[in-house]
Amino acid sequence: MKRLLFYLLRMQNIFLDNKIIFLHFLNTQKGLADWYARQWELQQGADTRSAEAFELRNSGKIVQSETMVKTIWDTYMNNARLADRTTELSRWRELLHNLLGKLVSEIQFLQDEKSDAEKELEILNYPLQVTAECISMRDCRRGTELTYDEADTELKKELCVIENVKQLLTDRFQDAWEKLNRLEAVKYKVQLDVDDKDETIKIDTDNLNLDRTCANISYKPNALKTSKVAISYEAWLEHCQHIKVLADNELSDTYSFRESMNVIRERARNDIKAQQDVTDFSLRKRIYQTQKARNELQWQKLKIQKEMEIMQKEIVRLEDALIHKSDAIKCAETRLENRTYRPGFELCRDEADLGLKDEVLQLRQTEKDLKKITENSKEAYNNLESLLLQIERNLDDKQHSLATDVMCLDMRATLKTGDRTRLPNETDRNIVLTRMEKEIPLEL
Repeated sequence: MKRLLFYLLRMQNIFLDNKIIFLHFLNTQKGLADWYARQWELQQGADTRSAEAFELRNSGKIVQSETMVKTIWDTYMNNARLADRTTELSRWRELLHNLLGKLVSEIQFLQDEKSDAEKELEILNYPLQVTAECISMRDCRRGTELTYDEADTELKKELCVIENVKQLLTDRFQDAWEKLNRLEAVKYKVQLDVDDKDETIKIDTDNLNLDRTCANISYKPNALKTSKVAISYEAWLEHCQHIKVLADNELSDTYSFRESMNVIRERARNDIKAQQDVTDFSLRKRIYQTQKARNELQWQKLKIQKEMEIMQKEIVRLEDALIHKSDAIKCAETRLENRTYRPGFELCRDEADLGLKDEVLQLRQTEKDLKKITENSKEAYNNLESLLLQIERNLDDKQHSLATDVMCLDMRATLKTGDRTRLPNETDRNIVLTRMEKEIPLEL
């Protein structure tokens, strides 16, 4: 506007100068009236030019003042907008930076939790090995002791519990690995957004510090251009909110995931400990039952051995009695035979003859009865001897089974740690089981 006014004013001055030269040329050729006319025209021209110059100067000052005020206010408003934008960016940057720190912490916590779970899984290999060895050892029991008892059932159940816990922890490892990948992806997005905001804040701060007196300002070609990849403010705000919501969701989900992993580990540990206690109880119960049966068999063995000794003595007495009866039969039959040689009428069936014959019959019946009793006694003795051998074999099997269960229980003692460690003697164990610590006076 100023340049246009200046151009018009210059053209008008050139026109007036040419007109004055022309009039001066006419005055040199005309009369006095023309001189006055030219003088009046010069006065009018001077007044006109003065008025025009005044108007031009006044309009120039007005334009200068208006443009100065508008420039100052535009600069002030744009500085305020830049300051507000820098503040908004700083707030979002601080918020995302805090979220980034939380993401880094959650990633570290989740990695630690995953490492603890992996250690827990490695620790489970030893109880699994011990349980498998106990099952293998108890499978080596002999004879009637190789039964599907409660201890065998609980050992196999413990094996299944440990296998299920290992599978559950393995599945959680896979979930933790996927969760770590998602957290790393969200962390990358948040880090990228924070870096972009840092650079943007730096650019806007540098622009806020620029003014017309700075040395690094210049005309720029196509300064009003708009980038094709530029987005609207609403889209930018939606992107920031999306990043924030994404990070918040992942953080809350990660916290719940870590808590669930911790709960699973504790529950698995408690399940294994509970099953181990049940298995140990079943083993102790089986040991008690085996000891009771062994003691009963030992008592039966002693009774049978004593009965066999008595039976053996009785068989000797029966055999002696049988020999005695044989001699008596021989004597009675010899008497009868000798009396057959009596002469004449003396060979009669008198009372002595009848008595000797009755004696022979009774002695023969007695001998027959004694033989039968002796045979029955010998058969009973043989049965007792067979039963004794069977009891001895069963005792040997029970002793082997008892030693196996005791070895299993001793082997499983290494699984107990802390408060569950086996006490040094049964007295201390009974004190703990009956909770008599406060009732027992301290030793002086």
